[in-house]
Amino acid sequence: MSVAAVTTAGAVTPAVTTTPLHEAPALLDLLPVSGALSWVRRGEGLVGWGEVARLEVTGPGALAEAAAWWADHSAGLDVDDRAGVPGSGPVLFASIAFDPAAGTSVFVVPEVVVGRRDGVAWVTTTGDADPAEVLAGGSTGTVPPAPPGRLRYADGALDPASWCARVTTAVARIGAGELAKVVLARDLLVTADAPLDVRSLLARLADRFPDCWTFAVDGLLGATPELLLRRTGRQLSSRVLAGTAPRGAGAEDARLAADLLSSAKDRAEHALAVESLVRALEPYCTTLSAPAEPELLTLANVRHLATDVTGAQRARGTRGRAGLLELVGAVHPTAAVCGTPTDAAAALIGELEGMDRGRYAGPVGWVDARGDGEFGLALRCAELSATDPASARLFAGCGIVAGSDPAAELAETQAKFAAVQAALES
Repeated sequence: MSVAAVTTAGAVTPAVTTTPLHEAPALLDLLPVSGALSWVRRGEGLVGWGEVARLEVTGPGALAEAAAWWADHSAGLDVDDRAGVPGSGPVLFASIAFDPAAGTSVFVVPEVVVGRRDGVAWVTTTGDADPAEVLAGGSTGTVPPAPPGRLRYADGALDPASWCARVTTAVARIGAGELAKVVLARDLLVTADAPLDVRSLLARLADRFPDCWTFAVDGLLGATPELLLRRTGRQLSSRVLAGTAPRGAGAEDARLAADLLSSAKDRAEHALAVESLVRALEPYCTTLSAPAEPELLTLANVRHLATDVTGAQRARGTRGRAGLLELVGAVHPTAAVCGTPTDAAAALIGELEGMDRGRYAGPVGWVDARGDGEFGLALRCAELSATDPASARLFAGCGIVAGSDPAAELAETQAKFAAVQAALES
């Protein structure tokens, strides 16, 4: 395991103060030019900026290391939380590698967090920052978003024909009985004439996909429809997505929806994803409920089969003491982003994809000092280049099962790329 140096604001831990707000601000409008942190859905959630502390960690025990670090950090804080709701007080934003043992996961404690939930709004500041000045823009910067200009796209690790050939190989391996499902992803490179502005991208994603969680952590941003795990007290919930169809116009759209809901292939793929999450979460729960039939989740560009899973965490024993990061580590990766069986699917991904996923398809979200929090899966996303602010890497993937057609799977990835491409091109 490797752990990056942790940066702090000073030798003495400053006070953390949460102040309720009389008026709820538009969260995404508050974000700065750089260092934006976001977890917003339908105008509610959290945004943050600044950096009190940071952890980058890699290795088999990465999430346990991060959980211990966060517990140690938050235990020593002088906290005045006048809101007392999930997300108030000290908050940790996280973007976890798809494979935490091999990739680098990033954890950031912001200087400022502004939140909004169920009609309650608040601002949390570290140190002597004046909440009024923070909300007036004193900490967020005033440089207006600039258009990116002309966009140039290039194939990532594999061109479309090569990727389709890998899908054909995966279908053959599934047919031979090696595994039941594998999720194969591809990447797309984009370069603009001007630096890409996170604020514009997040605002456009939130406007086009209001039912998704619009996220940003350390240069990885997107709008995910998939909630990996939410913890509120001991109540747990998750939204599992697997099985996708494009949108159409008029009667064609209704036909595509009906075909998805009745598709044996897509329903089998979806069932594998639900089963993998339930199987991983069951040991931690006294009750766990998953509907027998999926529903349709309709987005601007695609539809998904969706199942909402709910449960209650045990109150006693080792698993009753598990925090949210441990629970996230227990359920990730689900069949929705890896496959079934997990080990065989992960091995095939490494063999066929030809790229490093990094934090794509990994858990992304937040956890507070009480242990409440929300994590989605980093899908429909772009990773901004650390060396070229005008460049980014886009990702899209799909579940491959028996009977998958390479051309149809390629079209599905293109429809998923379109979510971020539209935000870039608007």
